[in-house]
Amino acid sequence: MRRFNSLTEVRNELTAGTTTCRQLVEYYLDNIQRESNLNAFLEVWPDEARAQADAVDAKLAAGTAGKLAGMVVGLKDVLAYKDHALQSSSHILDGFKSLFTGTAVQRLLDEDAIFIGRQNCDEFAMGASNETSYFGPVRNALDPTRVSGGSSGGSAVAVQADLCLASIGSDTGGSVRQPAAFCGIVGFKPTYSRISRYGLIAYASSFDQIGTLTRSVEDAALLLEVMAGPDEFDSTVSKEPVPAYSELLTPAPHYRIGYIRDCLERPGLNPEIKAATEEALDVLRGQGHVVEAVDFPYLDYIVPSYYILTTAEASSNLSRFDGVKYGYRAPDATDLESLYKKTRSQGFGPEVQRRILLGTFVLSADYYDAYYTKAQRVRRLIKEKTDELLRQYDFLVLPTTPTTAFHIGDVEQDTLAMYLADIFTVQASLAGVPAISVPSGTDSEGMPIGLQILSGAFREEHLLAFSKLVTESLTPALP
Repeated sequence: MRRFNSLTEVRNELTAGTTTCRQLVEYYLDNIQRESNLNAFLEVWPDEARAQADAVDAKLAAGTAGKLAGMVVGLKDVLAYKDHALQSSSHILDGFKSLFTGTAVQRLLDEDAIFIGRQNCDEFAMGASNETSYFGPVRNALDPTRVSGGSSGGSAVAVQADLCLASIGSDTGGSVRQPAAFCGIVGFKPTYSRISRYGLIAYASSFDQIGTLTRSVEDAALLLEVMAGPDEFDSTVSKEPVPAYSELLTPAPHYRIGYIRDCLERPGLNPEIKAATEEALDVLRGQGHVVEAVDFPYLDYIVPSYYILTTAEASSNLSRFDGVKYGYRAPDATDLESLYKKTRSQGFGPEVQRRILLGTFVLSADYYDAYYTKAQRVRRLIKEKTDELLRQYDFLVLPTTPTTAFHIGDVEQDTLAMYLADIFTVQASLAGVPAISVPSGTDSEGMPIGLQILSGAFREEHLLAFSKLVTESLTPALP
């Protein structure tokens, strides 16, 4: 069976009778087994996937199938799916199974998506390389000595290596877009609150957003269309109407596009990524779009403010994992206090412990105003400036990452280097606006380069239509 790049291709063959959902599932199960060294999946559900496939085949024959019939999907290990293991790739949630299905996951099921397994990620979605997982790093399919990106690394590699057609991940500061760039696929984060977070394990609640990893913009649009919308279980989700994104992918003839001058002049930016970004801007100019440099004076404050705020929220969110109610419990605890201390010390990995400690510090009485309050003010400035630029321009274009996929172990002892890998992605997260990473060529070693595009809040239909134009203009068909 050949590799499919979109659900449209799958549905064409299903309609023609040249394949079935059951055959698709068997194809992906074989690929998962053959590529097990990539460590993309923590758990595969073969019997369930086959049963779902048979049910969808019957619906297709009866003409009652949903929008996602034929789409085989993997779920990042932060999404609740009833009676299935849910660990956030952490030792502290050993043995835990979800008691309910999250809203976004249920909406996918209702439209006949076929779930094939649970995917590896950085522990509690904290990391930019998928090296903090309790279950070991995910390996890039193009070069297994390199990282997949993070935190949705398993989800990205699963799509990259043809282990499923699409993956559902989460994006707090770039956790969908950065691995998508490293793996040469499409990674999409919608506006904050566009998709319900009910059933998503919280890292930083005012940043977390469910996102998609696909091989086409069309599939990203369709998945958003299915998952978005109001939810009685999430009081923070938007009640904005949900457009038919998949039917609104025709771009306008001309756009106003801004690119952040400072991003392309950063000393840490890989010269090949800079050249690829400039080439993309030249292509867009050649198509008649207005392409202008803009100034963003807060670039140096993005990463510090992001990590102060997210670690503060993480220290609060992760306080619930104590060994008392569920998950791992330290076997050598002697009293309640030692149970808390030993369970959390043994159950959380070093990076999660580091962020909890940092978050607790910035929330402490002596330092709250000096760090947390100041970071909130900086976030407001970043949001206001980003919104101002997105009123002047239809889109902002910048690199997704400062480098291509680095080798496993390169940043293991350099935490700052890992945090700075987020420098171009956290702006959209701080501002709460939608952003997408699309493939934009490769470097001299054949590793993918990503181009990131931002739009105004709740303008996903315009962002997706433009992104489709960009992918058709910049890159050949995915291999």
